Amino acid sequence: MATELTEEEMRRALFGGLEATSPATANERKLGTNATIAELPKLAKKKTVLTGFTPRIRVTLRVGNEFEGEMYELIHEADTLSSLVAEQDATRKARKKFKFIEVISVVSV
Repeated sequence: MATELTEEEMRRALFGGLEATSPATANERKLGTNATIAELPKLAKKKTVLTGFTPRIRVTLRVGNEFEGEMYELIHEADTLSSLVAEQDATRKARKKFKFIEVISVVSV
């Protein structure tokens, strides 16, 4: 049985109709010509993608506000594959609080 659907009916069937249906299409649904269109769900459920592994790099910094004064150890974890980007990100965030920054290690976790 070949039924010819208009572009609007196809879009409504695929993507769900947000606008009200016209009386002509409502009559056709009662007759059963577009029964498959009426049975389609309006919105498809979104699938959640689970990521099992996210690359992390741990950057260890020695920071302080006094020259040759008391230094603190700061650990920053970045979600990237590049050690250079992770190091730059860690120093950028440490510059907001501390004046003197020294990179101790950059390790992939």
